[in-house]
Amino acid sequence: MTYSIQIVIDSEDPHTQAGWWAETLDWRVEPTDQDFIDKMLAEGYAQQSDLIEHNGIRVWSTGEAICRPDEDGKTGRQRILFVKVPEPKTVKNRTHLDIRLDGDDKDAVRTALEKRGARFLYQGNEGPHIWYTMTDPEGNEFCVS
Repeated sequence: MTYSIQIVIDSEDPHTQAGWWAETLDWRVEPTDQDFIDKMLAEGYAQQSDLIEHNGIRVWSTGEAICRPDEDGKTGRQRILFVKVPEPKTVKNRTHLDIRLDGDDKDAVRTALEKRGARFLYQGNEGPHIWYTMTDPEGNEFCVS
């Protein structure tokens, strides 16, 4: 039996990070099921303190997920979950995301990402393969290739 995985990224502000990464990858923030929230509140599994309002919608305060638009709601979908942690990022990532541009101009993508809060760290290469190592607005490393 094979298993699917979900990538989880610790965040100071998971909702803002989810929005930033959804825009970066052309994915979508998964919608929060308001009826499910109401049910969890009514049954005592959740409290109002478990929720915040983000972009005018009640969401779970602890995290937000993104997925590919064509996989929204599907079991086994590719998914990145951003979860709230109390401490800021302090050391280098042991794991990072590689954004594979599939022919888009690396320099134009880099410039666009920098305008949205990413930071360029350095250019790397192996033979003719060149990539940019950058950080997202919370300092998490990722590569553009």
